[in-house]
Amino acid sequence: TSSFLSQKPKSELVRTSLRLLTSSAYRLQSECKKTLPVETCPTTDIQLVTQQVIQCAYDIAKAAKQLVTITTKENNN
Repeated sequence: TSSFLSQKPKSELVRTSLRLLTSSAYRLQSECKKTLPVETCPTTDIQLVTQQVIQCAYDIAKAAKQLVTITTKENNN
């Protein structure tokens, strides 16, 4: 896995999927921090944060699936 990520991907689809994966992971981390007692303020809408976490997790899964699909196709060619 590390060799795959350390190389510059040739495919634009791979680059797009990696960008989505990375940005979604950062967003997920940011949203999860909002639920920690230290970060939580009285105006934090936990339901909204939960929806954001679910959306981030969905985007991560979507990007991972795209990468698997793309790399499987490339390896079979």
